[in-house]
Amino acid sequence: MRLSGRKSSSYTRRWTQRQRVALLALIGINLIVFSAQVVIDASRPGFVWSFLALSDAGIRDAYAWQFVTAMFLHTGPWHLLGNMLILYLLGRDLESILGQRQFLYLYLGGAIAGELGHLFLMPATSVAYAASGGVAAVVVAYAAILPELELTALMFFVVPIRLKAKHLGYITFALAGILLCFDREQTVSHSVYLGGALAGWIYAHLLGFGHPSMVQRFLHQRRAEANRFDHMTPEQLMADEIDPLLEKIARSGLVSLTRKEKRNLAKAREKILEKTSTV
Repeated sequence: MRLSGRKSSSYTRRWTQRQRVALLALIGINLIVFSAQVVIDASRPGFVWSFLALSDAGIRDAYAWQFVTAMFLHTGPWHLLGNMLILYLLGRDLESILGQRQFLYLYLGGAIAGELGHLFLMPATSVAYAASGGVAAVVVAYAAILPELELTALMFFVVPIRLKAKHLGYITFALAGILLCFDREQTVSHSVYLGGALAGWIYAHLLGFGHPSMVQRFLHQRRAEANRFDHMTPEQLMADEIDPLLEKIARSGLVSLTRKEKRNLAKAREKILEKTSTV
């Protein structure tokens, strides 16, 4: 998978990559943990599955370290290769955009959210090798931050396909839901996709990327209403806010005011008192 190229011009500023410290550190940790995992599996079969992977039984037995160890476990070399390839190809641009600290928070937040999703959504008999949670968060955050960017990938390493980053995010959510419905037993790695993907989407929006969500629009509207009174003179407050409400009270009584209108009346009165006291 690579970013589709664009022709540069003499007016185009050169893109400078930041140092990929967090990205390379995460890849290194995953490689080291997988090497240790292979050695432990060879010397003590079942130890990783019982004590290091995330399980409902382990959490009940207070194996709190599983939240840390499981987020770097892979079910096999192909699982590791796929995760590290996606993490590197998307993470190198994402770390340059977000910075090292925010990129690290994104990955770790996705990993933890994926583990919580596994515990809530999967049966108690399943065990999670949860390294894909952080990668899913990176994929969906990338799709939210650069939704229209066109990506090129090789299907089965032969057939080239093109899709926009936002479609990659949709595919991640769809794949997470499908796998959760049909593969729910024994050792799994896909059970962390949904929680990690959701964490990536939320984190990208909290940083100000993507289309505003319903919650963001509501908070913005509340903030705008709260600041509206600060830019009005006492005369404007009387004419636009207080007089219409006083007329409504005169016609139908105080009980006719809605809760919002009562709050606005109290706010307008406070602002008038503040503005007149400072004159």
